[in-house]
Amino acid sequence: MSKIITNNQLLGEIGETAVRLRFLNIGFQFDGRSRLEAGVDGIAEVMDQGKPLARMIAVQVKTTGSSRYAAEDDNGFSYLLRTDDLTYWRGSNLPIILVLYRKSDDTFFWKEVGFGTGDESRKLLFDKRRDVLDQNAVDRLAALTVPKAGFGYYVPPLGGGEEALVNILPVTLPPEIFVASTSLTPKNALSIVLDSELPSRFDWTIKGGIFWSFSDPSQSVCKHVVDVDQVEAIDTPEIGFHEDADELNNFAYLLRKALDHQVRADLAWSKARKLYYFRALAENTPRSFAYEASKKKASTEVVNVAVNKADKARIDFVRHHAFVPRFECLFDQWYLVVNPTYFFTTNGFQPHSYPAALLAGKKRLDNSASLRGQVVMWHRYLSQSERDRGGLFSQAKAEPRLIFGEPPAVALATRVPEDVWGSQKATAEPDTQERLFG
Repeated sequence: MSKIITNNQLLGEIGETAVRLRFLNIGFQFDGRSRLEAGVDGIAEVMDQGKPLARMIAVQVKTTGSSRYAAEDDNGFSYLLRTDDLTYWRGSNLPIILVLYRKSDDTFFWKEVGFGTGDESRKLLFDKRRDVLDQNAVDRLAALTVPKAGFGYYVPPLGGGEEALVNILPVTLPPEIFVASTSLTPKNALSIVLDSELPSRFDWTIKGGIFWSFSDPSQSVCKHVVDVDQVEAIDTPEIGFHEDADELNNFAYLLRKALDHQVRADLAWSKARKLYYFRALAENTPRSFAYEASKKKASTEVVNVAVNKADKARIDFVRHHAFVPRFECLFDQWYLVVNPTYFFTTNGFQPHSYPAALLAGKKRLDNSASLRGQVVMWHRYLSQSERDRGGLFSQAKAEPRLIFGEPPAVALATRVPEDVWGSQKATAEPDTQERLFG
């Protein structure tokens, strides 16, 4: 009796060949294993523009002729893994992916195999838009090869290049700083400023009996907390670039207090979260900020009111654009590091009791374009007074102030994969920032 190669054998060989060709087309190497394989059909090696990186991925191929997958619709489907395959894969020292090939429509889908326990770990959910094995999957595949323990290794994104913004703003300092002796502690000085009939101001610091400020204390309420006859103006670089680390830390604190004074009309400071956030103008009322973006005028809703979907009369929360500030001295230049984030209240004024889940949900929706847009927006806000003296800071235009330059741009040889910002929900409403800068 002559030997027969079954249709299933042929189909399996066709599938493995098709998958190998697909990996080669996206720029990876793919080496098939021998017929003795027990659950891994081949090894894919990550390459960057033809350069092998010695980063390997184990691949199991499943091929079907024309059958539909379980629970398949236009958006996706599920696939149930075999228990013995999972048992075998759990001993792997390589990341493992499952590639599904369907001959009838020449489709390739892939998914990383997790190693959880229980029946739920056996079910993989495929997204027909996101989980296609094509050029768009290159960065996600490369990311699988980063070790899950320890400090890890850098695997470069493998797409085309892009220009990236660094979230630091160079700071031009006032030319002089006023120094005076005082016998008061910071707490006692604060009480005197608050109790005075003169306008309060808090853009100063006291350390070791020495008062520092960019504004002349003899011309403000601060005259009550210093020895006026001891006020002296010193060139800022003498203190701002001191070799002593404690002096630099004190100067960084003074910069933050000066920033407090500049933005006090529009931003509030959260002592608990150590961030600035846009103030609400009225209870449960949105607020927008208009500014010049890179190529056009833009407007961002910096205070957003989230209405309950079931009960339109009820407010779930109010989200405020915010940023965590940090002043850093690099060589002979001070910078403001801007880390965009969000602050949540119940009505625009009362801090939300459980903001962590709300913040995590919003962060999952942010992508690189959104974060870039937020950095640009914060720069435009902080530097608006220099472009428009009749704007937000007109009341303080004669005062010494911090001036913020453009965030530096860096040309990247490769683009940052969007997947590093977290998976995007296809049904999520686009954020205003994403519409402006996407």
